[in-house]
Amino acid sequence: MLKFVKNHMESITGIEVYPMISLVIFFTFFVALFWWVFTAKKEYINNVSNLPLDH
Repeated sequence: MLKFVKNHMESITGIEVYPMISLVIFFTFFVALFWWVFTAKKEYINNVSNLPLDH
């Protein structure tokens, strides 16, 4: 099954760009998330973390 998929994918021209696009999107998302976590205000984090406990 994997051999069939691999041979089919190799026959498509220009497909080698899609893994690079996926990597860039993945890397960008996690860098942005990392940046947001370190720049978020402590007050906001505490407020959001207590939301499930407040009724």
